[in-house]
Amino acid sequence: MTSAARTEVLRYTAFSSDPAGGNPAGVVPDASGLDDAAMLAIAAELGYSESAFLTPPPEGLGEPGRAFTLRYFSPKAEVPFCGHATVATAIALGERIGTGGLTFATPVGTVPVTVAEDPVSGGLRATLTSVEPHSEAVDGKDLAEALAALDWPAEALDPAIAPRIAFAGARHLVLAAATRERLADLSYDFDRLATLMHRLDLTTVQLVWRASESVFHVRDPFPVGGVVEDPATGAAAAAFGAYARELGLVAEESVLTLHQGEDLGRPGVLTVTLHAGDPRVRVSGTGTRIPG
Repeated sequence: MTSAARTEVLRYTAFSSDPAGGNPAGVVPDASGLDDAAMLAIAAELGYSESAFLTPPPEGLGEPGRAFTLRYFSPKAEVPFCGHATVATAIALGERIGTGGLTFATPVGTVPVTVAEDPVSGGLRATLTSVEPHSEAVDGKDLAEALAALDWPAEALDPAIAPRIAFAGARHLVLAAATRERLADLSYDFDRLATLMHRLDLTTVQLVWRASESVFHVRDPFPVGGVVEDPATGAAAAAFGAYARELGLVAEESVLTLHQGEDLGRPGVLTVTLHAGDPRVRVSGTGTRIPG
């Protein structure tokens, strides 16, 4: 096995063109010599919410040289899908092999990504297409437990946006705050929320506040990954886009803007695009390498 100490590890941020914004991720361009324990050790050493590990693709997948197997590890465990690490990986590859289409074989299925020049930042923008999403109701007792762990009274919720568990590669409990002030005031019981999330097989809790018809502010507690909060969460953004369309909160054909990370001092912007007739969700954002 290749030593993790000699493995090339890149550091990129996703959903911001500023290295100090968005959500940082480790990217290992060649993890073919690493076992699971070594990948987990690298993710834990980096301390980011997730890191991505590339190995050769399954036979026949995608365009030669532009298809890969992609796995994701938090500091504590492997996770099934991670949007920001996918975007970070795609931008890292775009810088190395050029813009265009990429195909990733992930634990939840095939995820196509397009990398293009971003006309605003002058850098690169990556757009991932999710696996087919779905959502389900949350049990009343589980909702009460989530609110207790968050220390949110029931009246803190926006009655126009129903709590749901949404999936677009990973499961997220979506809770909508009635005010921006409620969203900003996040201090929760880490262990209590983690216990509930493990039982419900949740990756994050997607906390949202609706600023306008198509603009939302979001936060994502991530105790199951050993991280208090994820600064920008592409998987949750995809799940939320599908959930919002399913509940009729937005039109079948919509472009949503999600602001995340502002309360952590790492602002990022996620663009969620919904196409009529296609259940999948597109999530896009800029990214850049973190110096050092």
